[in-house]
Amino acid sequence: MLNFLKPAPYVERIPEERIPSIYKRYRLQMFLSAYIGYMFYYFVRSNFALAKVYFFQQGFTKSEIGLVASALGMAYGVSKFVMGNLSDRSNPRYFLAIGLILSGVVNLFIPNAPNLGIMFVLMLLNGWFQGMGWPPCGRIMTHWFSDNERGVKMSIWNTAHNVGGGFIATIVLVGVSIFGSWKGNFYFPGILAICAGIIYMIFARDTPQSVGLPPIEEYRNDYPESQSTVEDAELELTAKEILFKYVLNNKLLWCVAVANIFVYFVRYGVANWAPTYLQEVRHFSTTDSSIAYALFEYAAIPGTIIVGWISDHIFNGRRAPIGIICMVGVGIATFIYWKSTNPLAIDCALASVGALIYGPVMLIGVSALDFVPKKAGGTAAGFTGLFGYLGGEVAAEALMGVVVDKFSWNGGFTMLIISSILAIVFLSFTWNSHNIKEKAQN
Repeated sequence: MLNFLKPAPYVERIPEERIPSIYKRYRLQMFLSAYIGYMFYYFVRSNFALAKVYFFQQGFTKSEIGLVASALGMAYGVSKFVMGNLSDRSNPRYFLAIGLILSGVVNLFIPNAPNLGIMFVLMLLNGWFQGMGWPPCGRIMTHWFSDNERGVKMSIWNTAHNVGGGFIATIVLVGVSIFGSWKGNFYFPGILAICAGIIYMIFARDTPQSVGLPPIEEYRNDYPESQSTVEDAELELTAKEILFKYVLNNKLLWCVAVANIFVYFVRYGVANWAPTYLQEVRHFSTTDSSIAYALFEYAAIPGTIIVGWISDHIFNGRRAPIGIICMVGVGIATFIYWKSTNPLAIDCALASVGALIYGPVMLIGVSALDFVPKKAGGTAAGFTGLFGYLGGEVAAEALMGVVVDKFSWNGGFTMLIISSILAIVFLSFTWNSHNIKEKAQN
């Protein structure tokens, strides 16, 4: 591994009287770095959904574009797992930034791909580099925020998905205007991502100990049930221990990972096909469909934060109950979105799906961190992401495109409703789970 990617060494601890003020400042700095850094990842991920209409105008079919879009999910799912394991032993200050910069570079080439095959390969590369975003954020959240506050903090951080996904409609419009071509869909977000990656490296840090602060468990006196000392919490793990002791033999992690397949299928099946569905079937204009797409993302911001607060304060850290409630609402809202012909009702239904679907997305990520030691958090998050993206997003792109081509949009929406039900089933298997790392390891 390159030396600068290795975890930063611990430095001499700063005087006790200065720790509270410095810790507070660094926690805010690290949270904002992770938030903004990950938000920019979405600029070079969600832009493809808004470019699909232009590709159709160039003669591509839904099946072909769905296949290309699925390349991102395939590569991202594998990368999130592989890079998650690597990120547990890396410095997030550089790990996240490198992935963001490389993803931005790839986006500069996508609109000029000479054929479908090259476009597919470029999307594979983009997906692989995208896998370097979430795991280092998970490392940041587990090292700078303790267990009993993580539900709320992660729910707020998770809205970076939605701010990035919501802003992309505006970013794309600006890009098209600046470059005078639909290719601005990729050029402008790509340039922004490269700049953001460089700035992120300036402000981000590694662990609290790398800047002379005590571990977060000591600072907040908040230790996981299976770890009662600083030494336990800070124990470094080998790649083999992480994989085989804490991840692959973890039954609870398997349950939420499988649930993630169906949650992600609904998330991307609705979001990534919304502009196409609204323009083709409901006859929305490009501007109106972009606004509806933004509503989907922006509605998730208050929804996700509220869900995180409920999981911490009403269900006392149990993530499954509120996740199941959200998926029931998602199924109902998806049905209304499918059947309604009133533009206002369609916008409201799409916003409702957005407000509710990101709750389970976030909760599954938090559960992955809850069920393992913090030194294995990136791998656990990557494991659930492997299922979500490789099984969920890929199907939402490739399978939805094929099904809609052959069986119309009715077939696609039927799959979305069934997926909502299956997500509820698998989340129910972790109904009573609450930060029980020692049970998860058995």
